[in-house]
Amino acid sequence: MIRVGIVGSTGRVGGLLIDNLKNDPEAKLSAVHVFDELQRELPEDVLITNSMKVLLDNCDIVIDFSAPAATEELLETALKHPIPLVIATTGFTAHQQNLLDEASREMPLLYASNMSVGIALLKQLVEKVSATLQDFDIEIVEQHHRHKVDAPSGTALTLGEFAAKGRGLDLEKVRVSGRDGQIGARSKDEIAVMALRGGDIVGRHTVGFYNDGEFLELNHTATSRDTFAKGAIRAAKWLIHQEKGRYSINDCLGI
Repeated sequence: MIRVGIVGSTGRVGGLLIDNLKNDPEAKLSAVHVFDELQRELPEDVLITNSMKVLLDNCDIVIDFSAPAATEELLETALKHPIPLVIATTGFTAHQQNLLDEASREMPLLYASNMSVGIALLKQLVEKVSATLQDFDIEIVEQHHRHKVDAPSGTALTLGEFAAKGRGLDLEKVRVSGRDGQIGARSKDEIAVMALRGGDIVGRHTVGFYNDGEFLELNHTATSRDTFAKGAIRAAKWLIHQEKGRYSINDCLGI
């Protein structure tokens, strides 16, 4: 039985991870990390701690759906006490991105800005369409609930990276994430990544390819956060058997 620890246990997806692990035949919840109060009933044998080291000492693998500062603390602690990590937090700084790479040299680490099967496949489709439709303008729009704190979403940026990859471009050199005023005509290589926030939208991403006389749009809509929880648990069961290194959800799914 795989002992799973959770960072971000007080969040929406954290709660779903707890629920899903209650009846899983291969994995069980062994420890949760909390910064404040956990308002959820847990099995009696689950350890609750605010220490990352104690968490790591009491599980076989950690699933992280938290905030960048918490993930940073997790990575720094794991570098001293290596353990497989499934990371799904977004909004990282350059330093935190470097920590992900550093940690992956010491332990198996799977990072995905989105744990859904649909997004995993969409990334590959976006790269292929981008490479094929070279004359089409690329615009990405993401929609999320009013409480999401980072923009654009990590998933939208990942889709942008795959779109740029299809054309041999560096996303950070061609990305536009806002337009206002007399900005002039759109440049050929520009890839727009726009964010909408409102209501309780779980997540919707549209990658559009626009040309004179026609356009193609690829859409993915998440209707439940349980998709992300189930995807992370699937990833953990796969990662526990891997050698140290950095992996993606596509590696887990074999696509």
